Amino acid sequence: MAGPTALLSESLDAIARDIDSLFDALLPPAEAGLLAGAMRHAAIGGGKRLRPLLLGATAAMFGVNRTQALRAGVAIEAVHAYSLVHDDLPCMDDDALRHGKPTVHKAFGEAMAVLVGDALQAFAFEVLSDQATSGDPFVRAELVAVLARAAGAGGMVGGQALDIAAEGAMLDLRAITRLQQLKTGALLGAAVEMGAVLGKVPPEGRTHLRGFARDIGLAFQIADDLLDAQGDEAKAGKALRKDAGAGKATFVGLMGAERAREQAQMLTSQAVAHLSSHGQEADVLRELARYIVERDH
Repeated sequence: MAGPTALLSESLDAIARDIDSLFDALLPPAEAGLLAGAMRHAAIGGGKRLRPLLLGATAAMFGVNRTQALRAGVAIEAVHAYSLVHDDLPCMDDDALRHGKPTVHKAFGEAMAVLVGDALQAFAFEVLSDQATSGDPFVRAELVAVLARAAGAGGMVGGQALDIAAEGAMLDLRAITRLQQLKTGALLGAAVEMGAVLGKVPPEGRTHLRGFARDIGLAFQIADDLLDAQGDEAKAGKALRKDAGAGKATFVGLMGAERAREQAQMLTSQAVAHLSSHGQEADVLRELARYIVERDH
């Protein structure tokens, strides 16, 4: 599998560094107690930071101040981190490793892990509603609304509920697509939309961006299924081959690896085509779309 291009590699390195730095500055200090230390364990270090990069790259296309985009990126990454903390719990996916280190419930206990997820979700909306994220109250309100919709019952959490209900069930391709559009795609879509909100792009001007986000969301999940079926656990930093063991239907299980890979590549091409009205300012988004299906972790 190919690695990221020089442009994308530089962008990934920069967003990881900046998001970690901002989490470090905004989260409660570790000395504040066990909860603070556990929040920092969950949020700082590890992960590709794809959502903040999508948000920041979209915002940059419309001339948004990077500091504001980073704050919005920290908010969406806090929601993503909380979802992983809860997903890793024994009552959900029961994972012991995340980003190459012990999951929060393994390091701090199950009760603390539940509280960490709750606290990170609240933290996300605290950051978004702060004037430092945008001086425009209408922008702040829309950022909150976009993330809330994507994170809740009509988005990520709803998708996770469908995923739990689907264990052992014989789902078809349409049902799996719907599940993943909620569980994974909603937050990826919110990242792109939030970047446009910061850029004050009107809703009718975001249609092509929504198409881009929808296509990369599905491509991302198909690539994840391929990695779960064929990937290297050392590179992934987490346990693999768990979906088949749990009796979950996946794109790979339904389509076969070769057809699934072709579908992901087709979705990537569609995603890039949605950006045809943009010039070089959209190159990071184009490179990211291609990388999503070529990554090895």
